[in-house]
Amino acid sequence: MHLLRSLWRAALLVSMAWLAAAPAQAADEALRIGSKRFTESYILAELLAQTAAPHTASPPVVRQGLGNTAIVYEALRSGAIDLYAEYTGTIALEILKGSPADTREAMNAALAPMGLGMAIPLGFNDGYALAVRAADAERLGLRTLSDLAKHPELKLGLSNEFLGRADGWKGLAARYGFTQTPTGLDHGLAYEAVAAKQIDAIDIYTTDAKIDHLGLRVLEDDRKFFPRYDAVVLYKLDLPTRLPKAWAALQALEGKVDEHAMIAMNARAELQSVPFDVIARDFIASTGASGISGTAGAAQPQEARRGFTAKLFGPDLWKLARQHLLLVAVSVGIAILIGVPIAILVFSHVRLRAVVLGIASLMQTVPSLALLAVLISMLGAIGALPALIALTLYSLLPIMRNTVTGLAEVPNGLRLAGTALGMTPPQSLRLVLLPLALPTLLAGVRTATAIAIGTATIAAFIGAGGFGERIVTGLALNDRELLLAGALPAAAMALVSEGIFELIEWTMRRRRSTPPSSLSP
Repeated sequence: MHLLRSLWRAALLVSMAWLAAAPAQAADEALRIGSKRFTESYILAELLAQTAAPHTASPPVVRQGLGNTAIVYEALRSGAIDLYAEYTGTIALEILKGSPADTREAMNAALAPMGLGMAIPLGFNDGYALAVRAADAERLGLRTLSDLAKHPELKLGLSNEFLGRADGWKGLAARYGFTQTPTGLDHGLAYEAVAAKQIDAIDIYTTDAKIDHLGLRVLEDDRKFFPRYDAVVLYKLDLPTRLPKAWAALQALEGKVDEHAMIAMNARAELQSVPFDVIARDFIASTGASGISGTAGAAQPQEARRGFTAKLFGPDLWKLARQHLLLVAVSVGIAILIGVPIAILVFSHVRLRAVVLGIASLMQTVPSLALLAVLISMLGAIGALPALIALTLYSLLPIMRNTVTGLAEVPNGLRLAGTALGMTPPQSLRLVLLPLALPTLLAGVRTATAIAIGTATIAAFIGAGGFGERIVTGLALNDRELLLAGALPAAAMALVSEGIFELIEWTMRRRRSTPPSSLSP
């Protein structure tokens, strides 16, 4: 029983510690910038942040790798971020559900009721296209998308977002008469798959660095399906008045990034593993796009490719470990505070217990990214709050189920013995049932902790931090070493967690097996 009280106290303490340590909502003077989960978006987010930084009272907050258009747009609409780099074709077709032929003035008029605006054309078009290996293009005479449609035997591997977009696969297949059933892939992994001949054609962004690097042939959109995707800034309409100096500095980026510059920056990230902030700093220094001066704007020498050890033990290791640990500890702690009392209350009511456990089981079937997207929409926030709610919901089932199972396993004779001794039901619960159910309850907490450690890596998709940041960035860059640099510390944390629970259970077994000291005569 002492251990159970300690467990509850620890859960309460970590929850209170999180609430005390959690950062307050960003002040009005803070500039919050988001990005999608691909190389170019990471770089542009840093470029916007560093351009505005000398003109803000506090450093801009950059929320990198927030996921696909739906998630980052929802973050902007809800006010969790102030701006991000978007593309005109995506705004017209995905956000406004309109025609790609709309003018910028018409799109701004349609965005205004949402409290949004579109401005600062950066100077390059990054369109969608399909690409194949150059050798296959020569062998099969593939020059256009119409040529590709004549070869249904070729395997298509398309990014998951492209498969669901209005300007993506469905419309493209209808326009050209494609009959293939494409395989869904992460955009970063598609290049590796086509190079390994696992698939024959992929969707690409026209500024991707790996097109030439891997010798791919971009097929002509001969039926003009894809619109232009000119890079612009999508922003909250109150931003220019709230941060006028920062907004004026961002205006200096208009027309400064052409396609060759963007391809070169993408290449530094994907082929040389140069950090995104360094790439942005070097570009600003080379163009004089902002008022940055001195060491902040000085051009940096091109960095050598970082090795695995440097990525694993990088300067962000302890920050990510702290974020990951807090996400896990607080979510499991809250799940204990919620799940154990509920399990105790419903234990004696068979039908109610089945309903409650059924709801908890249903929560486990909801895909984590879908749950996070729903929570962002409901809460109007990204970062730690929706991540904590999602992790807590996923932790409830093993804790509640094991609490119920532990209580059910208490022998009936011991229950009756407590009643015979004159114990009230609360006394019997506190002194007999819970102490005997504790090992099973603790096993549920152990399972919930393991689930939370693994699931917490997904929280990086909404800017909640943790080791998932490395995994998300590694996927965007198709960088196996960076992926491992995120996965291995998470695995190590899980192993340490298992060791701690094993030690707790060993201590409990030892106490149970040690006979009480005999009284002296």
